[in-house]
Amino acid sequence: MHQELIFEIGTEEIPAGYIVPALESLKSNMAAKLKDLNLSFTSIQGAATPRRLAVCVKQLEERQPDLVEELLGPPKSAAYDTNGNPTKAAEGFAKSKGMALEDLQIVSTPKGEYLMVVQEQKGRETKELLMDLLPGVVKEIPFPKSMRWGDGRFSFARPIQWLVALFNAQPVPFSIEGGGEAGNLSLGHRFMAPQPFEVTSFDDYIASLRDRHVLADIQERKDAVVAEITRAAGAVGGTILADDDLVDTVTNLVEKPYAICGSFDKKFLDLPNEVLITSMREHQKYFAITNADGKLMPNFIAVNNTEIKDVNLGAEGHQRVLRARLEDAMFFFNDDLDKNLADFVPALNGIVFQAKLGTMLDKTERVSKLAGILAEKLSPENSDNARRAAHLAKADLLSAMVNEFPSLQGVMGQDYAIRANETPEVATAIKEHYMPIRAGSALPQEKTGAIVGIADRIDTICGCFGIGQTPTGTTDPFGLRRLALGLIHIIEQHHFSISLSDLIHEALTLFEDKLTEEKSEGLKNVTSFIMGRYINDKINKGTSADTVEAVTSVHFDDIIDCSLKIEALKSVSGQGSFPLLAGSFKRVMNIIKAHRDYTVDESLLEKDAEKNLFSAYKDVYTVVKPLIEARQYEEAMQTILKMKEPIDLFFDGVMVMAEDEKLKNNRLALLNSIAGLFLKIGDFSKMYAINK
Repeated sequence: MHQELIFEIGTEEIPAGYIVPALESLKSNMAAKLKDLNLSFTSIQGAATPRRLAVCVKQLEERQPDLVEELLGPPKSAAYDTNGNPTKAAEGFAKSKGMALEDLQIVSTPKGEYLMVVQEQKGRETKELLMDLLPGVVKEIPFPKSMRWGDGRFSFARPIQWLVALFNAQPVPFSIEGGGEAGNLSLGHRFMAPQPFEVTSFDDYIASLRDRHVLADIQERKDAVVAEITRAAGAVGGTILADDDLVDTVTNLVEKPYAICGSFDKKFLDLPNEVLITSMREHQKYFAITNADGKLMPNFIAVNNTEIKDVNLGAEGHQRVLRARLEDAMFFFNDDLDKNLADFVPALNGIVFQAKLGTMLDKTERVSKLAGILAEKLSPENSDNARRAAHLAKADLLSAMVNEFPSLQGVMGQDYAIRANETPEVATAIKEHYMPIRAGSALPQEKTGAIVGIADRIDTICGCFGIGQTPTGTTDPFGLRRLALGLIHIIEQHHFSISLSDLIHEALTLFEDKLTEEKSEGLKNVTSFIMGRYINDKINKGTSADTVEAVTSVHFDDIIDCSLKIEALKSVSGQGSFPLLAGSFKRVMNIIKAHRDYTVDESLLEKDAEKNLFSAYKDVYTVVKPLIEARQYEEAMQTILKMKEPIDLFFDGVMVMAEDEKLKNNRLALLNSIAGLFLKIGDFSKMYAINK
């Protein structure tokens, strides 16, 4: 029979950001452990609030299946002597398996006759296994930070207050240090329904919590948050400013949402929108409201965990807290306006970028030079703006506003630059050079911001690699993987054709004597690192690893060029002749190996097949060469596909490795020339295995 396992860990309030990762870990770890025990089930559902993590395993087997194992031992020739008596090998095998000598069997195998024992292992009751399994999954839930309480050594995100463990509607007895005994009693809302209630089934558990002011299903609670804040904003004629991340956070701050609308003095609307939004969002987790014109209103939405009977009184409490925040923001903002943004730059000398790499002022000077070099190549008309934007890019780090709200770096720089009459291009670039802030977020839209962003990222990557501070499998303290991915996406977004080796060389040179690694080694390592990020990104977006390797294994320097070649190979790889050509090319690559001569002597071409191949090569080369120079790689590949038949006929009719050294070398030179042409797009012989 199959039954239902219900497991709940009741706690003090867990931080909002911990909840979803912890629940996913609990579900995946539970599934893995059950499978290891050979216990089948159909699905695992999860539920979570700030005070609980819960899972339900559906259709879980009541006991393990019995196992019958056939274990081979030593060969018969080693197990018995010439008189048929068991040797020490036979005795040792029987003893190691807990069997008597008479239980040993002799079986025939492809390798001969061997000893074998058959062992039967009775399956254990699931409930018995869960008594050991459940404490283990609790202890293995990872948290960014954990705590201990009482005198125990066990740690968890927050103190465990109760445990529910039921299988087949019966309690599973176990205990956790500091968490008490598991039973069948759960708790509702801390304030609105604190009494314990009995759990019988998972559906009943979810429904009973709902009756007790707890929405345990995360999606249901999220929908309720959206409905509540929408209702509260509509009451004042406004619309919630879209903020999916804040919705997710608030969803995991409450067990059931109760939204309330508050207001603030209109004078605070003089603050930049980002300051207002951040003041409400970051510290108070309040939602901003916009009017029909999309402008911020002097209102906000707070989400409470308890129902407020006196709405006005509840709103006043939130308003007092927010007023203090906004008064601080107004003070910091006005204090910053007493200075010009450029006035902050010299003081960057007091902020350490990295102990071995100097200060933020040092970084600013390097990035300014590098941005200028890049702009001259990519967008000469923006050279002055790029240098100026790079010079001011980090200035707002010393502003009072960014000191109070670090997430506003770049945003405040843009605002202060506009107020200082910097060009719009410079002001926008100061904000955009930080983009993308995280994976999947917005990229810089303007070229100036993109150029400064590239320069900033390559400076950090090269500096860290230059002093040996490289990412490992588990650590990346400077976020170099994220920076490299951002660099790649910016280049792709703006179709910047850049030589990475030139860019990296320039960046390394600007560090002068600060680096401890050899420049040539740094160039190689940084290029390899960025290539690794590029390959992973392409594969994660659905391109086959073989296709990406076909291009990057030949040459990786210009990201746009690589992407064009990859797209060309993807486009033609589905054509029927491509797998055959890839196979032929693989044969070519295997034969030429280290041969490097490209000079073909036509007078040494004896057979029709090699003459025809050379003629076909010349015709294709004439067409393909200008196409490759124009980066029309798909059209080039369509022409290259015509080489498939002449190559096959060549291999069918010509002995490449002839005894005559001149003939052999001439034929290798012909194949080498063909390979050289193909490799201008990629080594698509690497795609043969998946296409044959």
